[in-house]
Amino acid sequence: MLILHPYQLNLLPSNFSRQTIFSNSSSLHVSLTLTSSIREKKVFLVIPKAKRSKRNQNLQEEIIDIEAEVDSDDDDEDEEFSSRKPFRGREEEKDYDRDPEFAEILGGCVDEPEKAQARVEERIRKKRNKILQPKTGNATPMQVRFNKFDFSSSYLWFEFHNAPLPSDISLICDTIRSWHIVGRLGGCNSMNMQLSQAPLDKKPSYDPIQGANVTPTTFYNIGDFEVQENLGRIWMDIGTSEPLLLDILINALTQISSDYVGIKQLVFGGSEFENWKENLTSDVAGCSVHKI
Repeated sequence: MLILHPYQLNLLPSNFSRQTIFSNSSSLHVSLTLTSSIREKKVFLVIPKAKRSKRNQNLQEEIIDIEAEVDSDDDDEDEEFSSRKPFRGREEEKDYDRDPEFAEILGGCVDEPEKAQARVEERIRKKRNKILQPKTGNATPMQVRFNKFDFSSSYLWFEFHNAPLPSDISLICDTIRSWHIVGRLGGCNSMNMQLSQAPLDKKPSYDPIQGANVTPTTFYNIGDFEVQENLGRIWMDIGTSEPLLLDILINALTQISSDYVGIKQLVFGGSEFENWKENLTSDVAGCSVHKI
């Protein structure tokens, strides 16, 4: 849309050539040619004649519709603007694309909360097997015994209720590996228990000077996890006599025995255990060695 004053055609740029095609009492048809170094662009205008009033000679402004097909090769800015994609707001945000059913439930929870609650309960009943995983461990509490245990060099023996699966062995190895890392970094130091020994009715506080001056503890070394049928063992050198380190491991293995893989008993110390056979390699059925 272009607003053009009919009496200002003489103000057009010099690169416009003006040519009157025909004229009648109602309108004036003018052909304008824009000369460019690349090509000529023609624009056809239909300019209504100004109506004169008897009392004044002022011309009234009228809107002129311009219909033209012009290549805008020399107008880079306009071309760039026209090629831009429209603004679509927060298009990159996730709108529950992976679960449209849940999005629909959330959308109606404000207007109809009771209906939304009923749909959530129905959804849980249908997908109960995927949401709630049954425990694969054993309800019988894990027994813990000590047999000539030495912090500097001892075996830790496992007796499972059944031969562990590869996933069970991987879980046990990950647990022992994490326990060893925390112990090696001095995380299990019973001499620095400021928060756990502080009164519960007071605001927690920590003294960094006291924490830095306590005797450090560390976990010196640990061996591989060996498995023979339903038995397992691992050699360890804790180094310092730190019972807290043992408590942490026992707590973790107790939960694993209850929820994932049943452990019949855990024995600290001793060079022999049950039907364990020395010098068996992983080539023998039921035998395997796993790096910690």
